[in-house]
Amino acid sequence: MSFSRAGLSKPSSSNTSNESATTSAKSFKPSDKLNPKTVDFFNTREIQKTAFGTIYTNGGIPCRLVHGSVKNKLMWNTPPEKVPFDPILVILAEGLRETQHPFNFVAREGFKDLLQTHNASEKAIEILPKLIIPIKNAIVLDNDEIFESGLNALVQLSDAVGSCLNAHIKIYLSILCRRLTQRKYKDQVTDALNKFEQNGGKEVVPIIKTKIPTYNSVT
Repeated sequence: MSFSRAGLSKPSSSNTSNESATTSAKSFKPSDKLNPKTVDFFNTREIQKTAFGTIYTNGGIPCRLVHGSVKNKLMWNTPPEKVPFDPILVILAEGLRETQHPFNFVAREGFKDLLQTHNASEKAIEILPKLIIPIKNAIVLDNDEIFESGLNALVQLSDAVGSCLNAHIKIYLSILCRRLTQRKYKDQVTDALNKFEQNGGKEVVPIIKTKIPTYNSVT
């Protein structure tokens, strides 16, 4: 039956749109912001731009990329052991989220190089709180390349600062627990947890088990 024969007027498209908007508004509740089912705890939706590329391009990192016949490497303008960790190591940690060449390579290799200097432990411990969140921001992303960079950096940091990382390790465990369920990362994450125990001592085991109860101690 047509609308005219039934004595009814056909709803306009604007009315339909308004009804849809009203329905959509009604379906969202302020409490949804606190609902675990609607909160993205891992902040995996987008990769935010970092300032690393601009800083490196403007000469803010005292090194340059050297293209080799087999592999690339960094050439430091200042001996790595004389590079100030604050702010350079912190900037490199921020750059772990980069995916564009050469910024991603510089950030990862630069972070590793500085932590391999003979006085790295003392210098890294002094600025440890400034490194925790940038590394977390890397491993939390649902991007395999960035996750691997962040996890490698976290292990390198653990090697450098030892048990000083124990007080901060819990912030990473929920993320690593999620990655443990992924077949391709199970071994890599397990190796990282073993490293945290080896470097942090037996005190770190109960901390790990609070979020990953299935963890098996290496001792």
